[in-house]
Amino acid sequence: MNDQQLLRYSRHLLLPEIDITGQEKLARSRVLVIGAGGLGSPAALYLAASGVGELLICDHDKVDLTNLQRQILYDAAAIGKLKAESAKKTLQRINPDIQIIPLAEYATEALLDQHLAAVDAVVDASDNFATRHIINQICLKYQKPLISGAVVRFDGQIALFDLRDTTSPCYHCLFPITGDSDDPNCAIMGVFSPLVGIIGCMQAAETIKVLLDIGETLNGRLLLINGLTMRINSLNLTRDPLCPACGK
Repeated sequence: MNDQQLLRYSRHLLLPEIDITGQEKLARSRVLVIGAGGLGSPAALYLAASGVGELLICDHDKVDLTNLQRQILYDAAAIGKLKAESAKKTLQRINPDIQIIPLAEYATEALLDQHLAAVDAVVDASDNFATRHIINQICLKYQKPLISGAVVRFDGQIALFDLRDTTSPCYHCLFPITGDSDDPNCAIMGVFSPLVGIIGCMQAAETIKVLLDIGETLNGRLLLINGLTMRINSLNLTRDPLCPACGK
């Protein structure tokens, strides 16, 4: 690291769990963020500010006025622009030393299959079950850590599925495909804007811990947060041996 980078990341370098070795490892890391909305915005902002060397931002959508209540990557001038492209400009203003690769496309199986093999972790900030199950399946294929978050109304949740570990449950173990295609939609249900910031920041924290192999991660746990009461519940997860996605 040069002198400017030593100064930029000095508060990380003071942490013995990170230090120069960990910061340099972050600089060599590649993370795919799927969804650049309420959750993806804070997650990407903190990953960029923390010095993750390469961020792939996948989102097909354009910025809408209703997004600005919670999607803090954007301002009013970004309305009508592609989220992935607008996110790149914001993130590179925050940290010009890192690489931002915008993927202004749907997170299809083919697209994820093209990019997942080369990343170190995947942040699932998508907003529908179909996409989450596709992400889970490709993460299983390439044994990638999957940091999953979701928020609707005042309810938030976060879980880590570390699919490098063959004993870890996967997303399908927790949320099996049932044939019910109805997704909780914030356009109908509403969403408490600070709560997506809380969950998105937690996704960034779990991602950094995974990349550096520090602390105790949420692998095998589901964290539930009620934004009205600020009560947090932690549920232990186990792998389903009959899971059609990860079971034998």
